[in-house]
Amino acid sequence: MSTAAKIARRLLEVGAVKLQPTTPFTWASGLRSPIYCDNRVLLSYPSIRTEVIDGLVELAAGFENIEGIAGVATAGIPHGALLADRLNLPFVYIRSKAKEHGRQNLIEGRVTPGQRYLVVEDLISTGGSSLKAIDALKAAGGDAIGAVAIFSYEFPAAVRAFALADIQLATISGYETLLVEAADSAYISNEEAKALSSWREDPRAWSEDFQAA
Repeated sequence: MSTAAKIARRLLEVGAVKLQPTTPFTWASGLRSPIYCDNRVLLSYPSIRTEVIDGLVELAAGFENIEGIAGVATAGIPHGALLADRLNLPFVYIRSKAKEHGRQNLIEGRVTPGQRYLVVEDLISTGGSSLKAIDALKAAGGDAIGAVAIFSYEFPAAVRAFALADIQLATISGYETLLVEAADSAYISNEEAKALSSWREDPRAWSEDFQAA
Protein backbone atom coordinates (compact mmCIF):
# COMPACT_ATOMS: atom_id res chain seq x y z
CA MET A 1 0.00 0.00 0.00
CA SER A 2 1.34 3.44 -0.94
CA THR A 3 1.89 6.13 1.68
CA ALA A 4 -0.95 8.17 0.16
CA ALA A 5 -3.37 5.25 0.43
CA LYS A 6 -2.23 4.33 3.94
CA ILE A 7 -2.72 7.87 5.29
CA ALA A 8 -6.09 8.20 3.52
CA ARG A 9 -7.23 5.03 5.24
CA ARG A 10 -5.94 6.28 8.61
CA LEU A 11 -7.89 9.52 8.16
CA LEU A 12 -11.06 7.53 7.69
CA GLU A 13 -10.32 5.07 10.50
CA VAL A 14 -10.04 7.74 13.22
CA GLY A 15 -12.68 10.10 11.84
CA ALA A 16 -10.26 12.86 10.88
CA VAL A 17 -12.11 12.79 7.56
CA LYS A 18 -15.83 12.16 7.28
CA LEU A 19 -17.76 11.62 4.05
CA GLN A 20 -21.49 12.35 3.97
CA PRO A 21 -22.68 12.59 0.36
CA THR A 22 -26.39 12.43 1.23
CA THR A 23 -26.27 14.67 4.34
CA PRO A 24 -23.45 17.10 3.53
CA PHE A 25 -21.77 19.48 5.94
CA THR A 26 -22.22 23.25 5.75
CA TRP A 27 -19.02 25.28 5.50
CA ALA A 28 -18.62 28.76 6.98
CA SER A 29 -19.07 30.13 3.45
CA GLY A 30 -22.52 28.53 3.32
CA LEU A 31 -21.49 25.96 0.73
CA ARG A 32 -22.61 22.39 1.28
CA SER A 33 -19.80 19.86 1.23
CA PRO A 34 -19.77 16.04 1.33
CA ILE A 35 -16.46 16.00 3.21
CA TYR A 36 -15.21 17.29 6.55
CA CYS A 37 -11.53 17.15 7.44
CA ASP A 38 -9.88 17.84 10.81
CA ASN A 39 -6.32 16.52 10.88
CA ARG A 40 -5.81 17.69 14.46
CA VAL A 41 -7.53 14.44 15.43
CA LEU A 42 -4.40 12.59 14.27
CA LEU A 43 -2.37 14.09 17.11
CA SER A 44 -4.22 11.89 19.60
CA TYR A 45 -2.89 8.70 17.97
CA PRO A 46 0.88 8.33 18.48
CA SER A 47 1.40 5.59 15.88
CA ILE A 48 -0.58 7.47 13.22
CA ARG A 49 1.11 10.72 14.18
CA THR A 50 4.44 9.02 13.51
CA GLU A 51 3.23 7.76 10.14
CA VAL A 52 2.17 11.28 9.20
CA ILE A 53 5.54 12.77 10.16
CA ASP A 54 7.27 9.97 8.24
CA GLY A 55 5.19 11.05 5.24
CA LEU A 56 6.12 14.71 5.69
CA VAL A 57 9.81 13.78 5.98
CA GLU A 58 9.45 11.89 2.70
CA LEU A 59 7.90 14.98 1.06
CA ALA A 60 10.58 17.26 2.51
CA ALA A 61 13.23 15.17 0.79
CA GLY A 62 11.90 16.55 -2.50
CA PHE A 63 13.00 20.08 -1.61
CA GLU A 64 16.61 21.24 -1.68
CA ASN A 65 18.50 22.95 1.13
CA ILE A 66 15.71 23.41 3.66
CA GLU A 67 16.94 25.66 6.47
CA GLY A 68 13.77 26.08 8.52
CA ILE A 69 10.17 24.92 8.92
CA ALA A 70 7.19 27.27 9.12
CA GLY A 71 3.83 25.98 10.39
CA VAL A 72 0.58 27.67 9.38
CA ALA A 73 -1.77 28.38 12.29
CA THR A 74 -3.42 26.62 13.76
CA ALA A 75 -3.49 23.03 12.58
CA GLY A 76 -0.17 23.26 10.75
CA ILE A 77 1.67 24.21 13.94
CA PRO A 78 1.96 20.83 15.71
CA HIS A 79 2.74 18.88 12.55
CA GLY A 80 5.26 21.51 11.50
CA ALA A 81 6.92 21.48 14.91
CA LEU A 82 7.17 17.68 14.85
CA LEU A 83 8.70 17.80 11.37
CA ALA A 84 11.19 20.47 12.43
CA ASP A 85 12.17 18.35 15.42
CA ARG A 86 12.66 15.27 13.24
CA LEU A 87 14.81 17.25 10.78
CA ASN A 88 16.59 19.18 13.54
CA LEU A 89 15.68 22.52 11.95
CA PRO A 90 14.54 25.90 13.30
CA PHE A 91 10.77 26.35 13.57
CA VAL A 92 8.42 29.34 13.35
CA TYR A 93 4.68 29.58 12.96
CA ILE A 94 2.55 32.04 11.08
CA ARG A 95 -0.75 33.41 12.37
CA SER A 96 -3.74 34.19 10.16
CA LYS A 97 -3.56 37.72 11.54
CA ALA A 98 -1.32 39.61 13.92
CA LYS A 99 -1.94 39.42 17.66
CA GLU A 100 -3.96 42.32 19.00
CA HIS A 101 -1.85 42.67 22.15
CA GLY A 102 1.74 42.35 23.30
CA ARG A 103 4.18 42.64 20.43
CA GLN A 104 1.37 42.10 17.89
CA ASN A 105 3.34 39.38 16.14
CA LEU A 106 2.17 37.83 12.91
CA ILE A 107 5.00 35.30 13.00
CA GLU A 108 6.08 33.60 16.21
CA GLY A 109 9.71 32.58 16.43
CA ARG A 110 12.73 34.10 14.77
CA VAL A 111 12.81 34.41 10.98
CA THR A 112 16.36 34.65 9.69
CA PRO A 113 16.49 36.87 6.57
CA GLY A 114 17.28 34.83 3.48
CA GLN A 115 16.74 31.50 5.25
CA ARG A 116 14.96 28.84 3.17
CA TYR A 117 11.72 27.71 4.82
CA LEU A 118 9.42 24.83 4.01
CA VAL A 119 5.82 25.76 4.90
CA VAL A 120 3.64 23.10 6.58
CA GLU A 121 -0.16 22.95 6.42
CA ASP A 122 -2.51 20.23 7.58
CA LEU A 123 -5.06 20.67 4.76
CA ILE A 124 -5.04 22.35 1.36
CA SER A 125 -8.47 23.61 0.34
CA THR A 126 -8.33 26.66 -1.94
CA GLY A 127 -4.72 27.29 -0.92
CA GLY A 128 -5.53 30.82 0.22
CA SER A 129 -4.36 30.50 3.84
CA SER A 130 -1.10 28.83 2.81
CA LEU A 131 -0.27 31.45 0.20
CA LYS A 132 -1.16 34.26 2.60
CA ALA A 133 1.22 32.74 5.16
CA ILE A 134 3.93 32.47 2.51
CA ASP A 135 3.48 36.16 1.69
CA ALA A 136 3.89 36.99 5.40
CA LEU A 137 7.03 34.87 5.60
CA LYS A 138 8.52 36.62 2.57
CA ALA A 139 7.62 40.03 4.03
CA ALA A 140 9.58 39.06 7.15
CA GLY A 141 12.62 38.29 5.01
CA GLY A 142 12.30 34.52 4.76
CA ASP A 143 12.51 32.54 1.54
CA ALA A 144 9.55 30.17 1.10
CA ILE A 145 10.85 27.32 -1.05
CA GLY A 146 7.61 25.35 -1.07
CA ALA A 147 4.73 23.92 0.92
CA VAL A 148 3.73 20.48 2.16
CA ALA A 149 0.49 19.24 3.70
CA ILE A 150 -1.11 16.08 5.00
CA PHE A 151 -4.16 16.18 2.74
CA SER A 152 -5.57 18.12 -0.19
CA TYR A 153 -9.04 18.43 -1.63
CA GLU A 154 -7.23 18.69 -4.99
CA PHE A 155 -9.30 21.61 -6.21
CA PRO A 156 -8.17 22.76 -9.68
CA ALA A 157 -8.35 26.34 -8.37
CA ALA A 158 -5.77 25.54 -5.69
CA VAL A 159 -3.45 23.95 -8.24
CA ARG A 160 -3.69 27.11 -10.35
CA ALA A 161 -3.11 29.39 -7.35
CA PHE A 162 0.11 27.65 -6.31
CA ALA A 163 1.33 27.57 -9.92
CA LEU A 164 0.61 31.28 -10.30
CA ALA A 165 2.54 32.01 -7.11
CA ASP A 166 5.38 29.78 -8.35
CA ILE A 167 5.25 27.72 -5.15
CA GLN A 168 5.90 23.98 -5.26
CA LEU A 169 3.24 22.04 -3.32
CA ALA A 170 3.40 18.42 -2.20
CA THR A 171 0.84 16.54 -0.10
CA ILE A 172 0.91 13.11 1.49
CA SER A 173 -2.57 12.18 0.32
CA GLY A 174 -5.53 13.65 -1.52
CA TYR A 175 -9.22 13.49 -2.26
CA GLU A 176 -9.20 11.02 -5.16
CA THR A 177 -7.02 8.57 -3.22
CA LEU A 178 -9.37 8.94 -0.27
CA LEU A 179 -12.37 8.02 -2.42
CA VAL A 180 -10.64 4.87 -3.63
CA GLU A 181 -9.78 3.82 -0.07
CA ALA A 182 -13.26 4.71 1.19
CA ALA A 183 -14.86 2.53 -1.49
CA ASP A 184 -12.39 -0.34 -0.96
CA SER A 185 -13.11 -0.36 2.78
CA ALA A 186 -16.91 -0.16 2.19
CA TYR A 187 -17.08 3.28 3.88
CA ILE A 188 -18.97 4.42 0.78
CA SER A 189 -20.38 2.55 -2.22
CA ASN A 190 -18.76 2.65 -5.66
CA GLU A 191 -21.74 4.68 -6.87
CA GLU A 192 -21.23 7.23 -4.10
CA ALA A 193 -17.50 7.41 -4.94
CA LYS A 194 -18.34 8.30 -8.55
CA ALA A 195 -20.80 10.96 -7.43
CA LEU A 196 -18.35 12.41 -4.91
CA SER A 197 -15.65 12.71 -7.55
CA SER A 198 -17.62 15.48 -9.27
CA TRP A 199 -17.55 17.65 -6.11
CA ARG A 200 -13.81 18.25 -6.41
CA GLU A 201 -14.15 19.71 -9.90
CA ASP A 202 -16.68 22.38 -8.92
CA PRO A 203 -17.69 22.46 -5.22
CA ARG A 204 -19.94 25.49 -5.68
CA ALA A 205 -21.95 23.87 -8.47
CA TRP A 206 -22.16 20.64 -6.43
CA SER A 207 -23.53 22.60 -3.46
CA GLU A 208 -26.06 24.46 -5.58
CA ASP A 209 -27.22 21.25 -7.25
CA PHE A 210 -27.66 19.56 -3.88
CA GLN A 211 -29.69 22.42 -2.43
CA ALA A 212 -31.84 22.60 -5.55
CA ALA A 213 -32.62 18.88 -5.46
